Amino acid sequence: MSRTRYLVSYDIGNPKRLRKVAKTCESYGSRIQYSVFECPLDDLKFQSLRSALDSIIHHDDDQILFVSLGAETSANPMRIESLGQPYTMRSRITVI
Repeated sequence: MSRTRYLVSYDIGNPKRLRKVAKTCESYGSRIQYSVFECPLDDLKFQSLRSALDSIIHHDDDQILFVSLGAETSANPMRIESLGQPYTMRSRITVI
């Protein structure tokens, strides 16, 4: 089963829900910035992540975006460029 890379970003209005969302995303991918993860997922894992996050958020207050970055292959590696401060992997610790 092939995997697709997703950029998952979120804007959560409550600190408790924010921590739950971050903890859930940590189980599926790597933190790129404080509220952004890169997650290589097959279809089943994508639906699992989407369902887990759906059960955490309040749909009137919060937002989660899933952006497909395409198939994960050696010919299509993750490429990150930054402006301003250089890019470094963030720690897995969520600080609020």
